[in-house]
Amino acid sequence: MTTNQSTSDGTNGPESGPDEAGASDRIVEQFENIRRTRRRRALGWFGLLGFIVFATIQAFAATELLDPDARIGTFLDSLNEFFPITFYFDVIPFLDFGQYIEFIRQANLLYDPEIGGLLFQWPPSATDAYAFFFTELGIFQIFGEAGITLAMGFVGTVVGFPFALVFGTLGSGRVTPFPFNFIFRGTMSFIRAVPAIVWTLIFIPFLGLGPASAALAIAFDTIGNLGRLFVDELEEIEEGPVEAMRTTGANKPQIVFFGMLSQVRTAFIAWTLYVLEINVRIAVTVGVIGAGGLGFIVTSQQNLLQFTNMMATLISIFLLIISVELFSQRLRSRLRADDVEMGIWELITGFPRRMADSALK
Repeated sequence: MTTNQSTSDGTNGPESGPDEAGASDRIVEQFENIRRTRRRRALGWFGLLGFIVFATIQAFAATELLDPDARIGTFLDSLNEFFPITFYFDVIPFLDFGQYIEFIRQANLLYDPEIGGLLFQWPPSATDAYAFFFTELGIFQIFGEAGITLAMGFVGTVVGFPFALVFGTLGSGRVTPFPFNFIFRGTMSFIRAVPAIVWTLIFIPFLGLGPASAALAIAFDTIGNLGRLFVDELEEIEEGPVEAMRTTGANKPQIVFFGMLSQVRTAFIAWTLYVLEINVRIAVTVGVIGAGGLGFIVTSQQNLLQFTNMMATLISIFLLIISVELFSQRLRSRLRADDVEMGIWELITGFPRRMADSALK
């Protein structure tokens, strides 16, 4: 009984001494392990950082950016060809936007007056309005070269969406059992492995070099990219509604349509709108190789060394892309019930106020 009591100097009995010593040794050993682990991690991070720096230098050398003959300085000296400067009163420099606007108007980059004249005239003509909508089919053509670019991205999205929906649904393990679902996943992976610009080159022998081959190439690219997004959404659905339908005796198609796709309908629409934005950008890219639209204007002006006109085309591309994103954002926001609906005019005029509110948060 006396062995468990404390001694007069406040220490425990002789039986508890070895236990305390062992516990102290274990604590010290744990601290040492922590220190060694931290040192190894620090050395690992330093090693990784050193490798990244070494690889970066190698990459700069491979891309000839370390070449003393690189034309970075020449490019800086040539900025006036992209950004024409006008001196007012021979003193104050201003960027001459008039040259940009003039080329945009002459090349019909954003508006085709011949097509638009059928619609915008006074007094209005019912015959010309009918011709605009049903004979000239001018809804996209009224926007000139930008309309061709927009049409390529739109057609690619519309044509590719149903195939992406089928491949994305059947590629999910919740719908098609393994390994049969990998037939559809593998097909989408193969499509994604080939860039849209290469698909355009593939379709040129069939449809020629123009917007038709570009639109079909974008449609193929949509199948691979949008289908993969659909697969990921279906893999994350809740199992409760699916199990509830199984208990009611629903068959497989009913489970897929009403138990699975109903859960991801909003996400599917949002992803489709997002891919539409991407496809319009891709339409600019494939236009560079001669498929038409704003991309073709960029490369043609670059070949003519008309860099001011090239910059005007880039401004038109920016206006097109930002307009598509604005339209897509408004549609996606209306799909979300927690967002306050906002009109286009309010969205544009209220932008400075929203930026200020965000900065003060």
